[in-house]
Amino acid sequence: MSLFVGQFQHSLDDKGRLILPAKFRRDFENGGHLSPNVDGCVALWTPGEFTRKSSEYLEAGRSGTAEERRQSRFWATNSSEVDIDRQGRFALPQVIREFGHLDGDVIIAGNLDHIELWNLDRYTAQVNAAEEAFIRGTGE
Repeated sequence: MSLFVGQFQHSLDDKGRLILPAKFRRDFENGGHLSPNVDGCVALWTPGEFTRKSSEYLEAGRSGTAEERRQSRFWATNSSEVDIDRQGRFALPQVIREFGHLDGDVIIAGNLDHIELWNLDRYTAQVNAAEEAFIRGTGE
């Protein structure tokens, strides 16, 4: 399993495509999967990690609470497979762009087992809150 770390900023083009930084491309030679993610960002998963995450949602959808079943359903119906071209570009479906409020500049951030795509304002708010907690050493 690769670990994704670091952050980059790229802009969506007129066709709703984003460039995946070269540092991350090797793990997506066979494509990837986009899905809605917590805190309002969009996750980009390698095929293997998407299978693992799908198993978690499958279990929650089968035996979880009504809320867990709704979340599983939302995640599955709004996830999609993506191909990454030779220039590292991939298209973000409209439903994913709307969920993540992705338009114009996008932060592409490694989060260990997946990559997160963030609206610039949402990302700034999340980072500021995390930085304050990290400095305090509370982990909250």
